[in-house]
Amino acid sequence: MTSPFVGELIGTMLLILLGDGVVANVVLGKTKGNSGGWIVITTAWALAVFVGAYASAVVSGAHLNPAVTIGLAVGGGFSWGDVPMYIIAQMIGAFIGAVLVWLAYFQHWGATPDPGAKLAVFSTGPAIRNTVWNLVTEIIGTFVLMFGILAIRGTVMDPDGTATAVNMGALGIIPVAFLVWAIGLSLGGPTGYAINPARDLGPRIAHFLLPIPGKGSSDWGYSWIPVVGPIIGAVIAGVLWNVLGWGAL
Repeated sequence: MTSPFVGELIGTMLLILLGDGVVANVVLGKTKGNSGGWIVITTAWALAVFVGAYASAVVSGAHLNPAVTIGLAVGGGFSWGDVPMYIIAQMIGAFIGAVLVWLAYFQHWGATPDPGAKLAVFSTGPAIRNTVWNLVTEIIGTFVLMFGILAIRGTVMDPDGTATAVNMGALGIIPVAFLVWAIGLSLGGPTGYAINPARDLGPRIAHFLLPIPGKGSSDWGYSWIPVVGPIIGAVIAGVLWNVLGWGAL
């Protein structure tokens, strides 16, 4: 089945399964990777992006992120008519991926006394809670993500003025994974770098619905920041790309 809907769903599911999976391995009790640290988390998230994107690139273009889908549409490289379908697929895939993480670590939820650690498996949260600055952090992180993706998948101008297309095949996915890795290492400290509304909201809904022992609140008061911030950052990147005129998408 070569439906872009299925491609985005499966790609995002793999992204969340491996991305939320590494957080579970690091923060849940009695796991083999307990207390593995930030380097482990950011590295595995970068690899999760590679796997999800590699699996869906040919079928759907591997957006895996509503902010990226909107940013590409703003940049002129994607049809606005397909945006809702892509976002719905991404949200469903993210939810399914989170449920699979819950199943994979089923025995470890009860072995983890901290409800905050359980929520961290599914969604992001601020190190220091401040609405304005948490939002700014997500905007900046997603701007870097979106502008980097536009540069990687766009065209570059040769010295003679000829536009040369950049290959976005398997090799084109590798620099995107490195981009996400760099964002996590450099900008992930304040908010956990959601940089993806589906990555945060889909699993947060799963956390709310699943029967996780001692799970506590799903922190809905914060939940809009990792949705709105990434969209704003992606839109700014798309607009700037057009203003600069650095190449067609």
